[in-house]
Amino acid sequence: MATIRQIAEQAGVSPATVSRILNNDSTLSVTEETRLKVFSVAEELHYTKRTGVDKAAFKIGILQWFSAEEEQRDDYYLKARQGIEDYCIRNSISIVRAYRSDANYREVISGLDGLVCIGKFSVKETRELLTVCDNIIFIDMSVDSREVSTLTIDFKTAAKEALQYLKSLGHERIAYIGGLEYASGTDAIEDVRKKEYISFMKKNKFTYEGYIKEDRFSTPSGYKMMDELLKERKDITAVFAASDAIAYGVLRAVKDNGLRVPDDISVIGINDSEMSRFSEPGLTTMHAPAYEMGQHGANLVYAMSKLSIKTPLKAQLSCNLVERESCTKCRKRYE
Repeated sequence: MATIRQIAEQAGVSPATVSRILNNDSTLSVTEETRLKVFSVAEELHYTKRTGVDKAAFKIGILQWFSAEEEQRDDYYLKARQGIEDYCIRNSISIVRAYRSDANYREVISGLDGLVCIGKFSVKETRELLTVCDNIIFIDMSVDSREVSTLTIDFKTAAKEALQYLKSLGHERIAYIGGLEYASGTDAIEDVRKKEYISFMKKNKFTYEGYIKEDRFSTPSGYKMMDELLKERKDITAVFAASDAIAYGVLRAVKDNGLRVPDDISVIGINDSEMSRFSEPGLTTMHAPAYEMGQHGANLVYAMSKLSIKTPLKAQLSCNLVERESCTKCRKRYE
C-alpha cells in the first residue's frame, strides 16, 4: 500500500502537507493546483487511508504562540512544526493544531494525549495550559517551573562560539544586531544571545557600548538597524546577528552603504535557514537544529505518555558552526 511519504515525493511537497490535504485541513494554505496534484497522485498510487486503532489511538496538539504569517517570514519555527508533524505522520499519530491567537484555542487542545507548545508563553499561560493537558512540553522556551518539561536550543553556547570565531579572525569591534520578543505581548524576554555578547565583550575587554541594536527578528528590521549603526559607528569590522533573518538585512545594508562583506565587515548569524546558503555572499551561521527539536518534542510527549513518566525533563540541543563566505580575517581599517 502506498504511503504518505511516497505521495509527497511524487507530488513534490512535504509529507505533512500531504497529510493535511488528504485530511481536508481547512487551515492549510496551498494552491488549488497543489491540492489537486496530491489527490491525483494518491489515486494513482491507490492510497487508502489507514483505519482502526492506530490512527486515532494517540492525539498530539501543537500550540503556536505566533501567527501563520509570522511563521512564513522566518523558517525557524516552521522547521520546528514540520519536525513535530513528520514524527506524528511516521508514527500514525493524529495531530491537532492551534494558534494562541485563536479565540477558542483552549477548547481545541482539550482532551488530548499530549501537547507541544512552540514559542514564548507567559508564566500565567503556562500554568493555565497545565490544567488543560498534564502531558505537555514547551520547545524553544526555558521555563523555571519544576512542573514543566522544556526542550530548547543552546543559544548561549552558540553565541559564545560565534563570537569566539570572530575573535579568532582578529575582530574586536563587533556589533550585536538582535530582536526583541515578548511573552503574551507585554512581558519582555531576556535574550541569552545578547547577554552572552555583553559577557564576551567584557571578558575580552572589547568595547560594546554603542555597538548594540535591537528591534524585530526580521530582514527589514535587520537592514534598518545596520543602516543606523553604520551612520553612528564607522569602526565596525564584524556583526553578530541574533538570527539569519536579521543577518540578511545586515548584508544588504552593508552593500547599500558602499561597503563589502566580508572584505570590510564580516557577518555571522544563527539558525542556518534555507536561504543562508543562497545569500550573497553565503552566510556563515550557527546551525540551530529546529527540525530535530520538533521531532524530539513530539517523541518525548509520546514516550512520556506511553511509559507513564510524570517527572519533567529539561534538555537542550547544541548548535554547530557552518562556515561560508561572509566572514574573513579582520583587516583593521581603523586605528
